[in-house]
Amino acid sequence: MAVKKKAISTKSNNTPQSVSHDGVMVRPSPKGEPRTESDKQFQVFDNAMKLFRKQQFREAKAVFEEATSGPQREISHNAKLHVIMCERRLGKPEVFLDTLDDHYNYAIERLNARDMDVARKHLDCAMQLIRQDGNTSTDHLYYALALCAGISGDADTAFENLKHAIELNPVNRMAARQDSDLAPIAQQPRIQQLLYPEKQSGPF
Repeated sequence: MAVKKKAISTKSNNTPQSVSHDGVMVRPSPKGEPRTESDKQFQVFDNAMKLFRKQQFREAKAVFEEATSGPQREISHNAKLHVIMCERRLGKPEVFLDTLDDHYNYAIERLNARDMDVARKHLDCAMQLIRQDGNTSTDHLYYALALCAGISGDADTAFENLKHAIELNPVNRMAARQDSDLAPIAQQPRIQQLLYPEKQSGPF
């Protein structure tokens, strides 16, 4: 369910091979040649990404802000987005949502960002709202909870939630077979038995 980012091509003649950094192609400056303003902007963005991956968000924010200035509009745009991401992680403002769909949609956005604790919190809120309303259409919530657990490497919790999702809606079995977010646990025997019952025998 993760949203793929489109890589930005920066190929040009007689330049070294580009390296992708979260959807932005960072091109190292040729050794021994003068650096252009574009090269400098690429390098600044690259340095910011290294800090971001180390979760040094305050330092990364300052470097991303520097990377917003330069001739490459794609880099400037992505740097501005990362400034916002750093600010969110530094501030971590509380998000107030009302409806079931609000909680579910925000949980999926956080899941795609690999913010598992917040995703799980809002999926639990959505589940509580469904129980209060007496709504039995919960298979998509169980499936999302399975993804949260699977991405985190918690095979037991993933199994239980995925089992509920499939029991409520068998279509979820086919979806799970093709879902890359379940890859960390997909080869475990219990998960394999759940996804491919026609190849297995015996109780789960």
